[in-house]
Amino acid sequence: MRETVRGWIGEARRIAVLTGAGMSAESGVPTFRDAQTGLWAQFNPQDLATESAFRAHPQRVWDWYAHRREMIADVQPNAGHAALAAFAARHPGRLTLITQNVDGLHQRAGSFDALALHGNIADDQWLDAPRACCQPDTIAAGHPPRCPVCGNLRRPAVVWFGEHLPAEALEAAEQAARTCELMLVVGTSGEVYPAAGLALTAHQCGARVVIVNPEATPLDAVVELCLREPAALCLPLLLA
Repeated sequence: MRETVRGWIGEARRIAVLTGAGMSAESGVPTFRDAQTGLWAQFNPQDLATESAFRAHPQRVWDWYAHRREMIADVQPNAGHAALAAFAARHPGRLTLITQNVDGLHQRAGSFDALALHGNIADDQWLDAPRACCQPDTIAAGHPPRCPVCGNLRRPAVVWFGEHLPAEALEAAEQAARTCELMLVVGTSGEVYPAAGLALTAHQCGARVVIVNPEATPLDAVVELCLREPAALCLPLLLA
């Protein structure tokens, strides 16, 4: 089956790749619940990933994300991340990488134009719409940092529960799903929407869809092939 997919990759002029948490887990990135250790074991992670939680307890939420950032800092991209970046470099314009992961491993591997649907945990943004006084060079240190004039807080630049995905990234991802000839769905559960819907869009628009995942997913029934392999093993062989 792998050789069949290699043939499809060779034929496709436009390829989309959707990656999820399983790919990051192969590098050792802690899952959402794995971060609930020590002090944080008493909290439900979903209670720390909402705007209302941040407004009610900004230091608590900020420190939890600082804890998660520390857990990710020493993790390295795996061979699957590297294979995607290398393929895109060899074939400019053919591959659109879409990720649900916030760890930045794709970008660190060289996929600088990856569409990060859920943001990047290493980045910050203003909690409220910035005023003229909210300038990057005047941010006051703290937990969280803030504008020293109006008090506007900095927050992690990730999509929290109840928030919309970034419109520009989602639009570009949907366009890639509609126009690709082949989509690889890698290491994602296929349960989180609207990201999982991109695979259905690609299928409905006539693209071949291939799952790369050691585990079964709800999307398996509508795709052409399922490769039950980890991304770090499978992608280098598919994209060499």
